[in-house]
Amino acid sequence: MTITARPSDPIDSLCTELYIDGRWVQAASRKRCEVINPATEEVLASIADGGPEDARHALEVAVRAQGAWARTAPRQRSAILLRAYDLMIERREQLATIVTLEMGKPLAEARSEVTYAAEFLRWFSEEAVRIGGDATISGDGLTRIIVTKQPVGPCVLVTPWNFPLAMGTRKIGPAIAAGCTMVFKPAHLTPLSSFALAAILEEAGLPAGVLNVVCSSEPGSVVEPWMSSGLARKISFTGSTAVGVKLLEQASRHVMRSSMELGGNAPFIVFGDADLDTAVEGAMVAKLRNMGQACTAANRMFVHSSVADEFVERLASKMRSLTVGDGLDEDTQVGPLIGPAAVAKVRALVADAVDRGARVVCGGFEPQGRGYFYAPTVLADVDPASELMAQEIFGPVAPIIPFDSEHEVVGLANSTSWGLVGYAFTRDLERALRLQETIEVGMLGVNTGLVSNPAAPFGGIKESGLGREGGRAGIEEFLELRYLALPRPADA
Repeated sequence: MTITARPSDPIDSLCTELYIDGRWVQAASRKRCEVINPATEEVLASIADGGPEDARHALEVAVRAQGAWARTAPRQRSAILLRAYDLMIERREQLATIVTLEMGKPLAEARSEVTYAAEFLRWFSEEAVRIGGDATISGDGLTRIIVTKQPVGPCVLVTPWNFPLAMGTRKIGPAIAAGCTMVFKPAHLTPLSSFALAAILEEAGLPAGVLNVVCSSEPGSVVEPWMSSGLARKISFTGSTAVGVKLLEQASRHVMRSSMELGGNAPFIVFGDADLDTAVEGAMVAKLRNMGQACTAANRMFVHSSVADEFVERLASKMRSLTVGDGLDEDTQVGPLIGPAAVAKVRALVADAVDRGARVVCGGFEPQGRGYFYAPTVLADVDPASELMAQEIFGPVAPIIPFDSEHEVVGLANSTSWGLVGYAFTRDLERALRLQETIEVGMLGVNTGLVSNPAAPFGGIKESGLGREGGRAGIEEFLELRYLALPRPADA
């Protein structure tokens, strides 16, 4: 493991206050909180720590701005998003450095996140001018039925720390395109990417008051006033199922529109006929993207008994070869976890699996030195009753369980309350089509370890959430239908 000295970076030029009504302002309490680099444990920045008073102010601004923003021409909203996309691509290296510094992922992954994040702005710039409606005549011929789509109104956006830039654009992009104003709370562990995004959107021409950013080390002190106000009309949240359930309870008080992208427990299935080279490469992507800190991460790996031993050895060989270290080092392939609690959780889950009989094929330890690191780990002979089979690992640990039949593995895959994403590797097209119908997930990757795409509807079923982000469905989450009835003369 190597630790790279922090270079001169773009954080020094960032505004680190609250962003309300087009201005950067201090928190009413004047409180600050620190942002820590998880690779070095050094303080990157001190940011404004918002509270209830700031939250109420930000929402009042968003409510005032809603009427004028909703009336803007779709082409104007589209142009703002497209300019912001261009600026993000132009500043890709700067933004990637910010992501790596505050979140830890290797620069190569951070660059990919910038591109991915920017694509949501470009995608929704195109959707802004394609918001449609409908017109028809009632069955009895007496009424013209005209249906339009209108902005739902001021929105509450809450994002997690693991993809700090992409989670922002995935929500902000469709809200802007639909004509909604926003109050936005990014994760206090990784807020700097969101500050950079807000500055880019302002530079791209987004009017004051449309986007308002309030970060807080006590999320409930900000989000609860928004939810209880009766002024916000929609909540879009990405995070844990437990928090999502609480937000849905709060949303019910005022019947708020709700989009929830919640937890996952993704099955990764390798059938006996799979191309093992493809399956191993897919496993590396699905397991190690963002050091396994993703709701889409392969959490439970089921491998057919006929190829299980070979798959384990191939995967372990790949895992052993990875370079762990500071993401700023171009040679780094695996960065740190987000903090000490994340390392402690992974350590406990691995220990529980080993106590239940799992065999550590590689990894299973914490590298020496500063930073919150855990070595890429492969566990074989895992007991299905192990704790890491029942919750998100959120770390670079691959637990492998053999199976013997399709019926058996579908039952194992579905034996969870979550249903976000799954992965299956097989050469059998008929089997792939069956799995799409039988595995209880909102997204299924066949012979690929990556399903995220701005052009596709991202989301899950069961306790993994409500609604979809991205794709043509993404903007619909920020629109509501309105129906106009016009009497039609009988002789028309």
